[in-house]
Amino acid sequence: MSDYQTIRYQRGGDIGTLTLARPGKRNAQNPLMWAELARLGAELVPDETLRCLVVTGEGPTFSAGIDLAEGMAGMLAGLAERPDDEDSRAAGRAAAGTFSWIPDLGCASVAAVRGHAYGAGLQLALACDFRIFAEGTKVGLLETRYGIMPDMGATIRLPRIIGESRARELILLGDVIDAAEALRIGLANRVVAAADLDAAAGGLAARLAAQPPLAVRGARRAIDAAWYRSPEESLSVAVEEQIRCLRSEDFKEAGQAMAEGRSPQWRGR
Repeated sequence: MSDYQTIRYQRGGDIGTLTLARPGKRNAQNPLMWAELARLGAELVPDETLRCLVVTGEGPTFSAGIDLAEGMAGMLAGLAERPDDEDSRAAGRAAAGTFSWIPDLGCASVAAVRGHAYGAGLQLALACDFRIFAEGTKVGLLETRYGIMPDMGATIRLPRIIGESRARELILLGDVIDAAEALRIGLANRVVAAADLDAAAGGLAARLAAQPPLAVRGARRAIDAAWYRSPEESLSVAVEEQIRCLRSEDFKEAGQAMAEGRSPQWRGR
């Protein structure tokens, strides 16, 4: 995976780290980065050995959002000039779904956010299960300043995370908030000193990676189902995932480990 130009991916044991790697552009996202993110996602989604993904940015900034030079005058302008047909909508859906593979992973994910995360940068963080902010971080959905709206998952994920009323403020007004406010409203799971951000994200990732993989995968699917399906359907998903856990080798290992007074060794099967 060393041929990426705008991102880096490193694997350390059960934990993978995705780093946005355009520090000179404050990790602003351009079409090449989106294509590389999609390619990485295609490799990681079927990887059942991955236990947690950490998403971060190189340098002092998580991501400034869309690269305005390449976006407003390039990709977005190109979409605006295309005919109003299904091909245009398909291109729009492809761009909007750039981060959709992260919730589809079989493992949990952690965004380590420092500096600022604006627009698409914040939307990338919202695609992760957890968000840890460095003190002083500022975030916001600034799309309305440019006559557009956030369409890369924020309108779906942000109301789920912080509630619809507060999400409407951030989406419609384009407000920028700091890390303390993000923690207060539940957008950030925790806020740490800037020097401790990587260690905090790594520590949470290690805890998640140490959890039983099938239980984590099933619980994440059940949580998502509660938002997208009826109560009866979402309960069925939870039951199906629980049955999968009960029939697994990991469940047997848990019982044996308890009887032997040791920690279980999870294998994800």
